[in-house]
Order: sequence, then C-alpha cells, then structure tokens
Amino acid sequence: MSPGKTNSRLVAWEPTGDGKRVISLADNHLLLWDLQESSSQAVLAGSASLEGRGQLKFTSGRWSPHHSCTQVATASDTAIRGWDTRTMSQVYCIENAHGQLVRDVDFNPNKQYYLASCGDDCKVKFWDTRSPAAPVRTLEEHSHWVWSVRYNHSHDQLVLTGSSDSRVTLSNMVSISSEPFGHLVDDDDLSDQEERRPEEKSQEPPQDGVIATYEEHEDSVYAVEWSSADPWLFASLSYDGRLVINRVPRALKYHILL
Repeated sequence: MSPGKTNSRLVAWEPTGDGKRVISLADNHLLLWDLQESSSQAVLAGSASLEGRGQLKFTSGRWSPHHSCTQVATASDTAIRGWDTRTMSQVYCIENAHGQLVRDVDFNPNKQYYLASCGDDCKVKFWDTRSPAAPVRTLEEHSHWVWSVRYNHSHDQLVLTGSSDSRVTLSNMVSISSEPFGHLVDDDDLSDQEERRPEEKSQEPPQDGVIATYEEHEDSVYAVEWSSADPWLFASLSYDGRLVINRVPRALKYHILL
C-alpha cells in the first residue's frame, strides 16, 4: 500500500492527549500517524482497510473523545464501523445504518456510546453502539441528502444538521442527552422556601425534534460546525461559498440554563 498515492478524504487530530497522533481516511484505508517532534515527517503507526465486494471507500469519520481516545468511527457506503486504534481492528459494525450513502458521523461529547449519523436517505439517526441493531432515535426533517451532523460541545441535547435542501436545522434531542429534563434539580434538593410552584411541577418536558430551521442559504449546505469559544454560536457553509453565522434562540438558551 502506498498512502501517498491514494485520495485523502479526511484528516483528524486526536481529540485529547499530547496531540501527536492523527488519523486519515484515504480511499478504503484508515491510517494512524505518529507525529514525532524530532522529525518533519509523520510515521505510519497503523492501518486498516475495508474489505468486501466492489470498490468500498470511506466517506467520513470521527475520532471518539471517549475510551481514552482509542476508538474511531468511520462511514462507508451504508455502514458505520468502529475501530480500535491500538490494534486497528473493527470493534463494531452497524450494517445498513442508512438506506443510502452515509455522509457524516459525530460522537456525543458527554455520552461515550452515543453516535449520530446522517445520509442520502434524508435521515438523521442516533445510535447506542452497544446495541447497534436499531437506532435509538430518528429524525426525518430534511427533504434531500443530509451532509453534516454536529453535537453541541457543551449541551449535547442540541444537534445541528445541514442538507442539500439548502436548510440548516437545530434539533433538541433532550431525551437521549446527558441532561434530560427534570434531572438537573430534584425536588429533594429544594428547601421549604424553594418549593416549586404547582405550575412548575406540572410543566411538560420538551419533546425531541427540530426547534429551529434556518433558510439563509440558496444552495446545498455541506458543513455545519459549532463555535469552540461560544456554545451558542454556530456556522454553516453552502456550495455557493456562502458562510452563515447564527445563534441558538435566546428563549431556548435560557430554558437550558435556567
């Protein structure tokens, strides 16, 4: 195998640690690189390849921030695979995760086994990799291919998606988040003076689903990303080169915080 002669699809730094490891996806190869301080060239530390009929190629991948950064998830055709970077062997496989090509994957930053995916079947799916037989939740709010999915780094109930329908959606997946409604403050934690009013006790929990749709783009939205400095700020990029910056609605922000 000659990695230099393949078509690179993705390069990703190790999420935590000393920053000396990088993964790259090139055609049907998953490559692990070790960046030596004393050298100007990375050393290939490990590799794995897709095997099967046809010319299988990786479409996307993410390095998990969990499991001591020893796992990577990749998408290829309609499947999602998990890999152990210590042995470069497959640890799980979600066959037919989507009815058509899987475009993107992202890990929940706070729940180590939870993964989101999107694809050409216009769906966004949420998985527990310990039980990959079926998704735990599915969103069907886009009318064309979904290219990008991203969890909010600080509040994992907030999920962004971008699609070829020229729309960006912001979803509230509170039921499968690390901060489900009603678990932040329990009645037992309240003093007599702080006892909840009747209307607060009967408050209905928020439902999973899209809470905002952004239609500033006039072409396919290929990428969405949360700000690393402001958890309420996000960007989207479309095929025509338009970059749009938006904020989480103020009412939702205060509902999450308060």
